[in-house]
Amino acid sequence: MIKSPQMKPRLYSIHKRKSKVNLSQFAKAGKAKLTSLLLKNLPHTPVVKNLKDLAAKIKQARKKKKEIIFMYGAHIIKCGLSPLVIDLVKKGFITSLATNGAGIIHDFEIALCGKTSEDVASNLKKGMFGMARETGAFINKAASLAFKRDIGLGESLGRLIDEEKLKYRNHSICFEAFRKKIPFCVFVGIGTDIVHQHPDANGAFIGFSSFRDFRIFREVVSGLEAGVVINFGSAVILPEVFLKALNLSRNLGFKVRNFTAANFDMHAMYRAYENVVNRPTQGKGHYFIGYHEIMLPLLYQMLLNQI
Repeated sequence: MIKSPQMKPRLYSIHKRKSKVNLSQFAKAGKAKLTSLLLKNLPHTPVVKNLKDLAAKIKQARKKKKEIIFMYGAHIIKCGLSPLVIDLVKKGFITSLATNGAGIIHDFEIALCGKTSEDVASNLKKGMFGMARETGAFINKAASLAFKRDIGLGESLGRLIDEEKLKYRNHSICFEAFRKKIPFCVFVGIGTDIVHQHPDANGAFIGFSSFRDFRIFREVVSGLEAGVVINFGSAVILPEVFLKALNLSRNLGFKVRNFTAANFDMHAMYRAYENVVNRPTQGKGHYFIGYHEIMLPLLYQMLLNQI
């Protein structure tokens, strides 16, 4: 049996780190004064029609109190879009959320110090990429508490952000989900996240808490009939998790056949297309290509304005 050596990696404080993204760059939530005219004058092309159709389906699902699942990759936060997601949660346009391990890393760092996103290339040369002490300690603590409290990683992180009263917690998607008491599920690939390099990382706690979220997510997906599922920027993990949760729900006898699915990304992605848009809806889903910092604000304004 191979024993893992005791690690004592070099760490540094995140407060001393130069970060590329901060709250001053974030989008502002709220209905824009000129947006109604802009939306009215959009061309009558298939892509615009599909985006308007998606907005209409989300509004319909909200009115009928159906599930509106928002899955997203970490780039959403690095693009400064957290305020829009938080506002959609507040207004009932999102009823559950799912992200990957990187998604909670950037979310936590924003909640802690209002900045995130290090210079990977520069720190990698020094062997210091991802070695911010506070990030590893907090997220690994959330996994440990999830194990002890028998809850998912997403809920545990939201609860810990609340308990520790992090200074910028109102800018955290995870915290808003916890405050609204809606599912926030986190799906972790072991070894994919910077916090797994830290000495307090525990595979058993991480695996338990993320798998607990899969069980919660499956329950959410089982109620997706007549609802909406959106994937924003996750190329692999979220599309794969969604497909298994959907299959298991159907296997257990839940009617999950008629729902709206949409994927947003900056490039065409095989798994996102097949696992979110094509296979689950027999080719009736929507696929949108464009920069997140343009596409999400556009969808956001379509939801807030009368089209």
